[in-house]
Amino acid sequence: MLDSLSLAAVTAVLGAVGAGMANEAGKWAWESAGGLVRRIAGREVEAPVDGDELESVARMVHDGVHRDPVLGRMWSAFAQSVPLSRRAEARPELPPSVRFFTDRKEAMKQLDVEASRAADGRPRVALLHGAPGMGTSALAVHWGCRESKRFPDGQAYLDLRGTGAGTGLDGNAALRAVLRQLGVPDEEVPPTAEGRVDSFRQLVSDRRLLIVLDHAHTSAQIRPLLTSAPGVFLLVVAGSPLAGLDAVRIRVGPLEDRDAVRLLTQLEGKSTVTRARDVLPSVLARCGGSPFALRAAAPRLSEPAPPARGGQEDSVTAGSDPVRTSAEDAYRLLEPEAARLYRLMSLRPWPAFSPAAAARAAGIGEAEAVSAVEQLVAAKLLELTESDRCFYRPAVRRHAEETAARVDGIAACVAAVSRVVEGYLHLALRAANAALPESWRVPPLPEGVPDGTYASRAEAVEDLAAELGNLLEAVRTAAEFEDDSTAVLLAQALWPLQLKAGHHDELVPALGLGARTADARFPGSRTAGALHAHLALSLTELRRYAEAETEATAAASHERVAGHIRGHASAVELLGLLRLRQWRFAEADDCFDEAGRIYDTVEPGGEGAADLPRARALLKRHRGRALRGLGQRAEARESLGAALEFFRDSGDTYNSARTLTDLAETILDDGDGAGALPLIDEAIAALTTEGAEYHLAYLRSLRQRCVSSPSP
Repeated sequence: MLDSLSLAAVTAVLGAVGAGMANEAGKWAWESAGGLVRRIAGREVEAPVDGDELESVARMVHDGVHRDPVLGRMWSAFAQSVPLSRRAEARPELPPSVRFFTDRKEAMKQLDVEASRAADGRPRVALLHGAPGMGTSALAVHWGCRESKRFPDGQAYLDLRGTGAGTGLDGNAALRAVLRQLGVPDEEVPPTAEGRVDSFRQLVSDRRLLIVLDHAHTSAQIRPLLTSAPGVFLLVVAGSPLAGLDAVRIRVGPLEDRDAVRLLTQLEGKSTVTRARDVLPSVLARCGGSPFALRAAAPRLSEPAPPARGGQEDSVTAGSDPVRTSAEDAYRLLEPEAARLYRLMSLRPWPAFSPAAAARAAGIGEAEAVSAVEQLVAAKLLELTESDRCFYRPAVRRHAEETAARVDGIAACVAAVSRVVEGYLHLALRAANAALPESWRVPPLPEGVPDGTYASRAEAVEDLAAELGNLLEAVRTAAEFEDDSTAVLLAQALWPLQLKAGHHDELVPALGLGARTADARFPGSRTAGALHAHLALSLTELRRYAEAETEATAAASHERVAGHIRGHASAVELLGLLRLRQWRFAEADDCFDEAGRIYDTVEPGGEGAADLPRARALLKRHRGRALRGLGQRAEARESLGAALEFFRDSGDTYNSARTLTDLAETILDDGDGAGALPLIDEAIAALTTEGAEYHLAYLRSLRQRCVSSPSP
């Protein structure tokens, strides 16, 4: 068994605590570690932010605990209470393969060879690349489904296009998504890229696993997922070879005519193909060997060539993109309402949209939009997700967008996009107000917009999360259209996702755009202060501390200029919480004192006066944490005790349990297990029906420490 005071063990404990900071128990352990490190070193030690700094802190702890047996016992007791991640055991599955699959024998043979190559330390990686519509994604999924027995621990699938436009998910966000598929809860996904890589490699080291990464744009998206684990096979799908990716490259080209005819026969039957022999050569030419185009054309085999819509000439020529050709052919057969929806919803890269959003684009009722969407799906002009939302293939969207510019004109296109953005703004504000009805950080609903009808706060947060990709695109669109008020309101409405769902990776770009827009158009305003504060919170959670400090400072400055006392105090308080995370306890205490002085300027009956007692209680709790980190445990107990009295009296179970935990830890620092035990039991009793799994697990570990607490 590893000696708990060895350098390797100390490093492992600090690494585990840092990696677990996505949940509240992990944040508690991190602050506790900071206070203990300060005690061992005899001075303030700033929290490590990367592997090198962590190793340096671990060596300092190692040397200190070997000089002083009392400190050694204290570190050992702390190490035993560190909340460990559970072994993730999920077995992900691929999406279903297509019913009919033709040819690609050579490509599958190459995949077989790479997947069965003897383990030699080199990652097993294959790259399928081909033009849009050539069936690269279908080939990857078909091969994976066929070889499922080769990967008994699961087959993960990730679309790297993600929830937005541009290059899609970056490597860090891709890692998060794969870890979630492998069964790691959101609350245990490490906040840093380095931590996620370590967690992923440990998790898959002994697994036989296939990971399909679809629609890759760059090798940087793939690199964090490379592993030498002998049982892991990474199958990457891209439109072209990716520079810098060391992989077996397998080009997926057009089907030969004989294979194209075989696919049409499988889809529509031999008799239909025979009757269509006169048009078959032109169909094959227009489809260009693309399985997607062939599947779209199959139902029209016996139909005459479609007339040009609106008297237009056929814009498809020999050598054209077969996906575009397929889209053009299908578009010509649409009913006018479906054609209009097809054109106008394509004007922005909405990741996956509902018929309600499409209705706004086309300016029609939702029932009519549902019918139009069904027609578009049947024509393969829209694809359906598992949640029955719609999206365009990129080449199809380009065709629709170009057609909209030609048919509808700039003014109609701008109006359609504006209607969709407005719809997402109203949705976001309704959900945000339902999720956090008491929060002054959530903008109110515009006059005339009805409240949301949600059964619970959780349902409202789920609605926001489901629309996250579209809301992020709406922020970008509003900013691009110079609709600055809408851009900042949308960014502010994301607040519940920060507090309740932790989507910090995805939110940072939109929050940054909102903050920059507010700086330019609304300087020195509450709006600018709020957005900088929101951005600071997410950057803190991602351990991007220097950036978070800049944003928190900017938030305080904007709120002070705006004369918004509550916002100013809150921003300074946020800076103090950042200092706690950095183990800069003296500065944290100064920030909390300053926030208290700002609250002193609130006039009786003025804005925020009603919330002042609770705000002061929260500050007392935060200040108690800072004093504990400084080793001033008597003062810490006094401050925490005052906060606890308020939360108990006001019936605030959640904050009572948090403060009880802080107070119990402070008492345990003095080696008084008997004094801490009743507080821990009270907190456990308060949270037993609250579903606070991580907090309860942490409390139970503290309870165990009470039995064998070292003497101070």
